[in-house]
Amino acid sequence: MELLFVTVIAAGIGLLVRMVVPGRNEYGLLLIPAVAAAVTAAVWVALVWLGLTFDGGWIWAISLVLGGAAALAFAVLLPRRREKHDERMLQSLLSGKTA
Repeated sequence: MELLFVTVIAAGIGLLVRMVVPGRNEYGLLLIPAVAAAVTAAVWVALVWLGLTFDGGWIWAISLVLGGAAALAFAVLLPRRREKHDERMLQSLLSGKTA
């Protein structure tokens, strides 16, 4: 049950990151929250396998911080990468070469 709670909290953090970081018109509404939730859930499960208990504070802190960091990284890097790709695609289409 705690896995569900931490995943929902992480999705909320991801939504907050999406609203705060500029460039949010370059990707969909749920991409950044989904990244945060997926990374947090994966980290949570890995930490449970490593022996941390769900009622400890460290598993919550580590999982949510890493999920938030992944969301922030995606929110910052994705618009830059997409802008460069779109520019290359535009130049390719204007030159008559399709790749």
